[in-house]
Amino acid sequence: MNYFIAVKTSINFKAVKTGSEAHNLRRKTFDYIKKDLTGKNEYWVENKILDRLKSIEAYCKEKSGRKLQKNALPIREAVVVIKENTTIQDLHKLSKRLEEELRIRIFQIAIHKDEGHYDKDSKEWKPNYHAHLVADWQDLETGKTLKHQSFHYSKMQDITAECLEMDRGVSGSKVRLEAIEFKIQKKEEELLLLNNRITEIKATLNSKRFEDLIVKENDFLGFTKIKTDKTIENYERVFKSYNAELLKNKEILQSKTKIITELQQKNIELTKEVSILKNKLSFILSNVTAYTNEKEIYFNSVKDTIIKAIQFEKFRQPKLFDTTKEKVIAILDSICKKVSEENNIPFSSLEEIFKNPDSSLEIFSLLNFDNHGIEYNTGNIPVQQKRKKIKRSQ
Repeated sequence: MNYFIAVKTSINFKAVKTGSEAHNLRRKTFDYIKKDLTGKNEYWVENKILDRLKSIEAYCKEKSGRKLQKNALPIREAVVVIKENTTIQDLHKLSKRLEEELRIRIFQIAIHKDEGHYDKDSKEWKPNYHAHLVADWQDLETGKTLKHQSFHYSKMQDITAECLEMDRGVSGSKVRLEAIEFKIQKKEEELLLLNNRITEIKATLNSKRFEDLIVKENDFLGFTKIKTDKTIENYERVFKSYNAELLKNKEILQSKTKIITELQQKNIELTKEVSILKNKLSFILSNVTAYTNEKEIYFNSVKDTIIKAIQFEKFRQPKLFDTTKEKVIAILDSICKKVSEENNIPFSSLEEIFKNPDSSLEIFSLLNFDNHGIEYNTGNIPVQQKRKKIKRSQ
């Protein structure tokens, strides 16, 4: 986790590049990524870019009677700054808001956690957590590309910050705050050791131990004299060694001091996030209307995430659900488990989704079943056991 910078989110759409799909979905090997972290990346795809472009061109011709202009940018891509624990569910929520309020339709998402760099001072890996959103920029009313004003782009930033909760705090802030405090303590201990070491070196330079470096010899008359050339040589060698170590420790000291300052700033930010989160929780729990609204928004988000996951699996394997009812339910169970793990969604929330007849029907309609052939009964049981409760109506 990047403890040193209070990250703020941003979103900026540009024309999609030719190699975006290969880059975003890691279909090629790139020399600027940390390969052992690539497994932590997450992806969601509704259409391939080329397929979407063909659909856009056909719709434009059908709707306006003209071909899409050559200089049009019907597909665009945004890089969104995220946090380490931002989930696909969060980005689906963002996508939904962009479509509802700005008519921007996201059809590809890639979360990248394998890009970053090594700090030249601390040598620590500093990840660059971000997501790529590929969007359909077509106006469905005219068939042409969407036309946005400057205030629309400002609104994009507001929507992104709100959906990703970058400014208002996220779940887990308290845990991360404790981790920050622990890291500050360790860094301060290292700083103290460095200070002690520098003091020790300086004391050594002023101590009587340097008398041992003086070379003395007796002359032919028996008098003891200092051999200047050899003594100077000894002093130069020792001073060179001590000065090199002193300089190195000073550089490390400056680096550690900088890290502590940044950690303390991050600590302040996280303390603020935890306070805001507690206030929000207190308000929701004390206000019935707010609680009901938040609950509905959350369950709709969970349902949409499940639906998106099913659509993605169907995109990857078009005939995945062309099998027996039992196998389809097993596949659904696996998808739900994956959604739960990757998005930190408790099984109890998934159970609530399937208890709702409208939600369960919407989900099962994606599974190549006749809608009238599904009856979904739920009880207080884990999601992975629900497949035993699914029956066909007689």
